Amino acid sequence: MAQTVARPTATTPAVPVKLPLRAVAPWAVFFGILMLVLLYFVGAEQGATSVFNGTDVHEWVHDARHLLGFPCH
Repeated sequence: MAQTVARPTATTPAVPVKLPLRAVAPWAVFFGILMLVLLYFVGAEQGATSVFNGTDVHEWVHDARHLLGFPCH
């Protein structure tokens, strides 16, 4: 039974891809605004600052409020 030894081969080093800021900025702004809207609904959508009448939104995000440490009772 013969044994073979793997020999390293010459490879080119990996070059990281450079993303231009103009390509990333619109997505960063979009996701930033989306996160602020979600934070509002989870953190402040009840009582005097309520956008929607009733407690439907509060009930949908109730567990997330407790998970993130927002008081709601």
